[in-house]
Amino acid sequence: MDPQDAAQSTPRALSGVERLKESSRRLRGDLVADLASPGSQVTEDGYNLLKFHGSYEQYDRDTATARKQIGEEKEYSFMLRVRMPGGILTAAQYLALDGLADQYGNGTLRITTRQGIQFHGIIKGNLKPTVAVINATLLTTQAACGDVVRNVMTTPAPIRDAKHARLVADAKLLSAQLLPASRAYHQIFLDEPDTGETEAEPLYGATYLPRKFKIAIAAPHDNTPDIFANDLGFLAIFENDSLLGYNVAIGGGFGMTHNRRDTFPAVASLIGFVGPDQLLLAAETVIAFQRDHGDRSDRKRARLKYVIADRGLDWVRDQLTSTYRLPLQLVHAMPPIKVPELLGWHDQGDGLLWLGIPLPSGRIEDSKTVPFRTALREIVERFGPDPVMTPQQDVLLTNIRPLDRLTIEALLRAYKIPLSEDLTPMSRWALACPALPTCGLALTEAERVRAPLIARFETLFASHGLAGERLSLRITGCPNGCARTYTGDIGLVGRVPGSYAIYVGGDFAGTRLSFKLHERVKEEALEATLAPVIAAFASDRLPQEGFGDFCNRLGAATLMALT
Repeated sequence: MDPQDAAQSTPRALSGVERLKESSRRLRGDLVADLASPGSQVTEDGYNLLKFHGSYEQYDRDTATARKQIGEEKEYSFMLRVRMPGGILTAAQYLALDGLADQYGNGTLRITTRQGIQFHGIIKGNLKPTVAVINATLLTTQAACGDVVRNVMTTPAPIRDAKHARLVADAKLLSAQLLPASRAYHQIFLDEPDTGETEAEPLYGATYLPRKFKIAIAAPHDNTPDIFANDLGFLAIFENDSLLGYNVAIGGGFGMTHNRRDTFPAVASLIGFVGPDQLLLAAETVIAFQRDHGDRSDRKRARLKYVIADRGLDWVRDQLTSTYRLPLQLVHAMPPIKVPELLGWHDQGDGLLWLGIPLPSGRIEDSKTVPFRTALREIVERFGPDPVMTPQQDVLLTNIRPLDRLTIEALLRAYKIPLSEDLTPMSRWALACPALPTCGLALTEAERVRAPLIARFETLFASHGLAGERLSLRITGCPNGCARTYTGDIGLVGRVPGSYAIYVGGDFAGTRLSFKLHERVKEEALEATLAPVIAAFASDRLPQEGFGDFCNRLGAATLMALT
């Protein structure tokens, strides 16, 4: 019996979303009528199905209370996410997306920590025309959200050699091959005729995956994509320029729920090695395993990491090799995992240059003080660089002629755009999710407090003689960890309005989970709470020891005694 048939022969207590997927006629539901109906919202079923097509319904939480008091409905709009493997765009594609930000969005673009681009502020009636323009550029929003494989990540470094070419090709291959087979997206948004047929979904099945599924591909010399934060990670192992195969890691994921001890963040575990021609096979096998064994009754425990936690890594590996027939070999020896600096000017290796430009929280906008969006648009229009979005929410402008370097840099300076050399190490490596006012899950601020929190922590570190210390500060407004808060040196996780849980002890390369130091600390007390730990770090650190490494070495009990 096929594993999928065996799994489906066992009765399951399906959650409401699972029943919706099953009855949705391959993600169609009533979305055509729902999007065409009057009003600013979609139905609850429409809300859940729209995710598969790349969109979330949101409302402005800043104005919700005041509007309710005067009897007006919330200001509803939609976030729309572009699927772009490896974060790669052409200059023409970028300019098309930039134009949409004003035509249909709120005047901003936002780079995600998965190398995608999000629009915010799109009203319901403009969703379909926005999607149409995106698809006309040969991009898509299909499967950018939902219980499917999300945007496939890889190192954004545009180094023109065989290694990096293979990583990009792999990301594009997986992204294309792991899309749903359903034509619902094309029929709902792109006017493809609906024949009434229900397509087969040979990989996903009738109810798709129990939850979202994230994949990243990297190499040990460049773990910029943080593969251990993904459900499935591939580390390409090269000998010179020859690809030997991939070390396979499974079970990463940072979503959790406060006050539920059976939910937790996890880093992926290495389970084996596959050959250079077995990448797609390995991906499809692990996806099929999660399809069959993931929890479909409780969405808060539906990720692959919980199957591993409940059944054990050895059992999962045995299932993959015996029942699912994945030819896993022993994990291949590899060099240490590193995260290189990609900002600033670099040689691509083909006579051209790339320039990495930092973007705070990935927000491409014209603020009152810095016109990031105008500056990027002018550079792309005049010089034609192809942008690549990074997992650190920055942009790499690639394929720049050396003779244009001084002109581009002068233009950025004229617009007062901060460049990499203008950043402190802490501001360079800090991440923050959007949180308020658009995210419905946010308990606290994140993006809007990023800059002041960096300034406050820099002052604290400097007071202990640690000015210029490289530090990965991650801030999220809720426990789902979209800014990868659980592997940073310091993670601030929204706990209740105005308060954060504090995590410490991750490593800079993204291979180690941090631990909770405090459950609930008011924003104004964050520095005072961490000050004793930072003082101990200043006096007792080992040579070249980072803050996260120091915290991990001392452990939670010792650090908690200090505070």
